[in-house]
Order: sequence, then C-alpha cells, then structure tokens
Amino acid sequence: MNFKEAYQTILKDYPEIMSVEETSAALGVSTKTVYKMLKNGTIQNMKVGRAYRIPKVHLLSFLKINMAKA
Repeated sequence: MNFKEAYQTILKDYPEIMSVEETSAALGVSTKTVYKMLKNGTIQNMKVGRAYRIPKVHLLSFLKINMAKA
C-alpha cells in the first residue's frame, strides 16, 4: 500500500487536522501518551495557541516509520 492509498483508507473517518483526543483514538493510546510523543518529537505537529494540532499526513508518516521497523 502506497502513501496515497493509506491516506485515503486508514484514517478516512478523521479530519485532515486532528486534535490530541482524535489522535489518541486513532492510535488506540491515551492522550497522555500522545502528549509525550508530541513533546519529544516522535510525531510532528503544529501548535495553535496552547493546543496541539496533528495533520493526518504527519500521523501517517509516523505510522509508516513504525510499520517499517516491525
């Protein structure tokens, strides 16, 4: 599966830019874990004011890297 196919199928029910809560639901981890990944740079993000926003493209890049290691 290439990146474009993954983008259109894996997270199709999520918005283009996700909140921490949506990201935690998509990954199946707690929000605390997502905050740790954002703060240490594991997942690239944008900060809007005090809130983190995670573009779907960055989340898929994170998943692709972790899938390659598995």
